[in-house]
This record gives sequence, structure tokens and C-alpha cells, in this order.
Amino acid sequence: MRIGELSKRTGVSARSLRYYEEQGLLTSSRSDTGQRHYSDAAVERVSLIQQLFDAGMSSRVIATVLPCVETPGDPAVVEEAFETMTRERARIDADIAHLVETRAALDVLMRINARHQEQAARSA
Repeated sequence: MRIGELSKRTGVSARSLRYYEEQGLLTSSRSDTGQRHYSDAAVERVSLIQQLFDAGMSSRVIATVLPCVETPGDPAVVEEAFETMTRERARIDADIAHLVETRAALDVLMRINARHQEQAARSA
């Protein structure tokens, strides 16, 4: 199938599909005129790539996880993918902790601002 059909079947823009190829996440063959052609398996692969992006992974990290799909029987590859996902989860946990701290700091500033507004209203 050509890139437009893959885009329609997956809901992913042609631009994103070209990006996936640039990053080594997706492959295609080329016609004599240079048009990209994808196998039917590309639909499932694009869906997986989207799930990995939705899970907060970068294209670089996704590239390290995808070999697990290509060689699922290789214990070393499966273990490496699991370790990568574990590191990504730890990174997300750290990001969440930082956001909670940032929100708490903003809450303090908002309370100070609210008190200031109350004092200003009483003074007026």
C-alpha cells in the first residue's frame, strides 16, 4: 500500500509516517518512481509505534524497544526492551514527582497572592 492508504488506515499523517522512516521505526520499499510502498504489517507496526509514543517514549527509545517485536524469541532482546521500559517508567515517575513539587510551590504563591488581594480589598 502507498503512504496515503497507510495514513488513512492508521490515522497517522503521511508526514509522521515519513518521520518514522527517518528514525528507523518503519520501513518501506520504493517503486521505480520513488513512491513508498508498505506491507500490510505496517498497519500494526504504526499502531504499536503510536502506543509507544502515547506512553511517553521518544523515537530514540522506541527504536531500542522495537527489536523486541521483531525478534520476540530472543531473551536478550526481550530483557533489553523490558529494561528500557523500566527506565522510561522511572523517568516518568521522576517527572510526575517534579510536577507535584512545582504545583505545590505554585499553590503557595497563589495563597500568598490571595491574602495580598484580600488585604488590598480591605485597605481600599
